[in-house]
Amino acid sequence: MYQLFFRFTWVIVLFVGTLLHGQSVRKYSNEFMNLGVDAAALGMAQAVTASTDDVNAGYWNPAGLLYLEHSQASAMHASYFANIAQYDYIAYATPVDERTSWGASLMRFGVDDILNTTQLIDSQGNVDYNRVSKFSTADYALTLSLARKTEVKEFRYGVNAKIIRRIIGKFATSWGFGFDVGCQWERKEWKFGLMLRDVTTTYNVWNINEEEFKTVQNAIPDQNQELPEKTEITLPKIQLGVSRYHEFDREYSLKVAFNVNGQFYRTNDWISSQHFSATPALGAEFAYTEMVFARAGLGNFQNVLQPDGSTSLGMQPNLGLGFYYRGFKLDYAITNIGDATNALYSNIFSLRVDLNAFD
Repeated sequence: MYQLFFRFTWVIVLFVGTLLHGQSVRKYSNEFMNLGVDAAALGMAQAVTASTDDVNAGYWNPAGLLYLEHSQASAMHASYFANIAQYDYIAYATPVDERTSWGASLMRFGVDDILNTTQLIDSQGNVDYNRVSKFSTADYALTLSLARKTEVKEFRYGVNAKIIRRIIGKFATSWGFGFDVGCQWERKEWKFGLMLRDVTTTYNVWNINEEEFKTVQNAIPDQNQELPEKTEITLPKIQLGVSRYHEFDREYSLKVAFNVNGQFYRTNDWISSQHFSATPALGAEFAYTEMVFARAGLGNFQNVLQPDGSTSLGMQPNLGLGFYYRGFKLDYAITNIGDATNALYSNIFSLRVDLNAFD
């Protein structure tokens, strides 16, 4: 049965390579979709493609929704860049029958109360602070997930349909649409996972307010004179994972997981070529009576450019804790330890609720 899993993986990779051939796309697009959700997964450096098995699987690998035995909901809030940006996430998932599960999630990444100083100086050259206004920029994503079991008992797959809404004050708005596909294969204590994000590429179409754009054009001479592109394509990303679960006795257990996260263009990832880049991630979770959890992870291995022109290998260590009691699971993660001055985020809290706890 493992042949089925790897054949499926190979077909997907060939499909993506054919799809991307000859396309002109941006290297970075819809990056807020890559931040991750759930403090439990972030504490393990996001190495959960193979092992994800709760409501948050809609984000990490929708095939994992088939492990649900009842409805679940989750929520997360995080602050970025010294509380300048806010990141919020909510999700719901439920089994339909023994072979099908579905879920939905909504995320928002936004920066509010940005000062618009393009009109600070009037036509006579006078500084007038009454002409300063505020605006917000926000990115939204609604994801609908569907997971199905196959005739092969150990093999399951899932699909995400994503609707993306991006707003930059009165200046521009966009709609985007895309799909993810994922699968998992289980063999005793071992699990394998494949997740392909934006499998057909995700396509954003921008609507630019040309009247507002003129105020930016005139703010700085000879700057921002051309309208930005009105279409934006997000390239696929591939994630391969493996995990193993081991029980020491009835009270103690250990889960170890490994991911390879790849992108179909050159980046500063540890493994990098002209058409493909990849970085590994390693995570572990130690559990006591399935009520108390301790986690650790290493990920985001990057070739960091030094001031003298040389490069060194950088990485992101993470730690986490979790508590589960009567259907409520509270998780905490501290991320990017050792480089707090440049951390995108540091302290993450998330809550998962088993809705049957209210029955």
